[in-house]
Amino acid sequence: MNKKYILPLLGILLLFAFACSDDSDVDTEKPTIDISFSGAFPTNCDTIYFGVPFVIKMKFSDNVELGAYSINIHNNFDHHSHSTEVTACNPDPDKDPVNPYVSIDDYSIPEGSKEYETNLTISIPESDGVELYDDGDYHFFISLTDKEGWSAQMGLSIKMLHR
Repeated sequence: MNKKYILPLLGILLLFAFACSDDSDVDTEKPTIDISFSGAFPTNCDTIYFGVPFVIKMKFSDNVELGAYSINIHNNFDHHSHSTEVTACNPDPDKDPVNPYVSIDDYSIPEGSKEYETNLTISIPESDGVELYDDGDYHFFISLTDKEGWSAQMGLSIKMLHR
């Protein structure tokens, strides 16, 4: 073999060797959302009151590193499902929304965290400034993403009422 081809051939072989290296250090696991501990809130079938502050308590974990989470609150007046609810609640009769509350908020998790417990105080406003929000069945939908982009979701059926 001609000597001028040996160096490029070795370079190509090294390139293939690194390209075919073991991918065992790649994160392939989804993060987890835990609401099974004492003091977790909200849990399925809980009630949240408009205008009354409450603390969101959930535990998040990942095998490598957590990324961020979001909370989506929207009406469930038609009793649709996100197929993550674990328990059937006592739903109100179906109804058409008049002024339903809706919210989607994103939250960061401290960098480098493998475990994180939320301790977030929020208050759902009573109205949009003109009209009271509709009482009734809502979904409290949590989406958790790890640094690699894997995600886990949990949908909770809750009641949101005025006092």
